[in-house]
Amino acid sequence: MENQTQENKSRVIMVESEQSWDFYINQATTQGCPVVVHFTASWCIPSVAMNPFFGELASNYPDALFLTVDVDDVKAVAAKMEVKAMPTFLLIKEGAQVDRLVGANPDEIRKRVDAFVQAVRVYVA
Repeated sequence: MENQTQENKSRVIMVESEQSWDFYINQATTQGCPVVVHFTASWCIPSVAMNPFFGELASNYPDALFLTVDVDDVKAVAAKMEVKAMPTFLLIKEGAQVDRLVGANPDEIRKRVDAFVQAVRVYVA
């Protein structure tokens, strides 16, 4: 089971700069890939607690791109996306935000991500 956890973490990409944010968002937009973003901070206990859940979620949706942004490391992206509290989860399609959820609510996040990814699959098909 522990090996599986390690694999799950590898599905989540850590955004380390504004340039890497732009690269991943542009790449996903070009490929028609839905994007799920977790804005976090190392000092925010609810955010840190959501990391394993976010990794598990990423493993369940291989057709979506899962990104993590530390708001202290990549302030420009957090400001551009108007993130004011952590954790904040954004759902992005074609480069535009389509949903936002603030707070550590795994059930609601799972529900919204599932509906979002299913809608994008139908749209692409």
